[in-house]
Amino acid sequence: MGEFPTPDMALTHILVVADIAASRNWYRDVLGAGLYREYGGTSAVFDFNGSWLLLVTGGAPTADKPDVTFAAPMNPTSVDHAFTIRVPDCHQAYADLATRGAVFLTPPHDWGGEIRCFFRDPDGHLFEISEVV
Repeated sequence: MGEFPTPDMALTHILVVADIAASRNWYRDVLGAGLYREYGGTSAVFDFNGSWLLLVTGGAPTADKPDVTFAAPMNPTSVDHAFTIRVPDCHQAYADLATRGAVFLTPPHDWGGEIRCFFRDPDGHLFEISEVV
């Protein structure tokens, strides 16, 4: 019997975006992810410290997903998933990302055991930077 997962498997997060060029630039220039590859003007693959992000434009159902439509988020204030990046210094990461163009919901907030703040990509996908104190 096979084994799942095997050590050579990687998990890729797929995000549907409205404008692949704007999102590609944001993930590369603001988030600092490494652009690995682009496909036909409809997708871009990024490596972020060993985590894979695949940005794709929306699309209708296909033969292998007959009842699934890919669409960018419609309402950035309603979230069904988010990304957390653990950082050694939340205030420094906040300053670095803001300089690159990240727009934060609030400055870093100290919750006692954690300092964190949130920002969005061009389509509203939510990112958190978090420092354990």
